[in-house]
Amino acid sequence: MPMMRGNDAGEQAEGPWARRMREKLVAEFNPSELAIVDESEGHRGHGGYREGGETHFRVHVRSAAFDGKSRVQRQRMVMSLLKPEMEARVHALSLSLDGEAGA
Repeated sequence: MPMMRGNDAGEQAEGPWARRMREKLVAEFNPSELAIVDESEGHRGHGGYREGGETHFRVHVRSAAFDGKSRVQRQRMVMSLLKPEMEARVHALSLSLDGEAGA
């Protein structure tokens, strides 16, 4: 599975919460593309920020599992899967979710 790299994705997050989310996303959606970028430092001093980061992420997933699903359905699928992480540590996810057939 190709990981997005470079300016489009930023630096791939490698912390324990990012790894946990990556494992779950791969197991559930078998993505052809996956990028998880920790944007927490940009939110220092704002609500939900915690020392050590891993509170604000940008996530891109391309998967056939999203084909035929609306944007809202795709978001619900991911948010349901990552609910435990949202309740425990993660404050915000910026999601880009694409099917294999395109948008």
